[in-house]
Amino acid sequence: MTVLHRRDILKAGAAAALGLGTVAARAEGRIRIAQQFGIGYLLLDVVRDRKLIEKQAKALGVPVVEVEWSSISGATAMNEALLAGSLDIVSAGVPPMLTMWDRTRGRQNVKAVAALGALPNYLLSNNPQVRTLKDLGARDRIAVPAAGVGFQSRVLQIEAARLFGRENFKRLDDISVSLPHPDATAALIKGGSEINTHFSSAPFYYQALAANPAVHKVISSYDILGGPATFNVLYTTQRYRDENRLVYKAFYNALVEAEQIVKADKAAAADIFIRVQNSRLDPALVRRIVQDPENDFTVSPQRSQVYADELFKLGVLRNQAASWKDFFFEEAWSRPGS
Repeated sequence: MTVLHRRDILKAGAAAALGLGTVAARAEGRIRIAQQFGIGYLLLDVVRDRKLIEKQAKALGVPVVEVEWSSISGATAMNEALLAGSLDIVSAGVPPMLTMWDRTRGRQNVKAVAALGALPNYLLSNNPQVRTLKDLGARDRIAVPAAGVGFQSRVLQIEAARLFGRENFKRLDDISVSLPHPDATAALIKGGSEINTHFSSAPFYYQALAANPAVHKVISSYDILGGPATFNVLYTTQRYRDENRLVYKAFYNALVEAEQIVKADKAAAADIFIRVQNSRLDPALVRRIVQDPENDFTVSPQRSQVYADELFKLGVLRNQAASWKDFFFEEAWSRPGS
């Protein structure tokens, strides 16, 4: 694959300034993508396995494209790499993306490229006394990947504001602890630790519910957000999109094609996830998750505006979005969204 050197990029910039923007002159031909771990990133696994970016780029007149894939855990590391210019496309939950959109307006102008699907998170507990959020007390501990700032905490803040008043939207932060999903799941299944509650994503809530009959669902993110809602998104800077229009479009088209592949054959898509991720999960469980009607692997955003509206009301976001289109680049506008 072609590697673009610094002098090539400088030449491209000069050519663009003179109005001589050929595909080569614009230095198109490279995209560096980072995804996190889990089945919520299935569309990216399909794109990678089927080499859909390369296919779509050729259709747009870019014969060779260098695609670099990275795996990174956590939105903070993703965001730092994106702003440093060491990654082109990153992925995280909707609230972390919205924070980037909010903080970079008028500068890097970070926006979402596409959704990766609407998948619920379940708040689970092995405490028989906890049946609603109001039942959680000072001795309970909620495990979340990033206490106070991650997807799960932001969703809990939205619900806490509804239940206890906006001035108390961080009430559940006081009993939340940062713990990776695998560790929190193990603690919930085993019992006997201070971690008795976990806001869990797939496949972890499936595993916990199956392994320990004391573990039960308290509430889901869908309950809080009013229905199916986007979990993870892909996002980038205005500069990368503007300087790489064809490769960017090829990437978006590849995601759309990946959605079509998943919906046409979910069993085959589950096999792709297992192969690309070298997953040790039971293949039957993976197929169950992909085929679960609650999980919709789609590039179309769902209820993303709800996050934006609620987080603005809480003061987490400084800027109010008039529409979901304010924080998605316009390629996504061609499909239904909310």
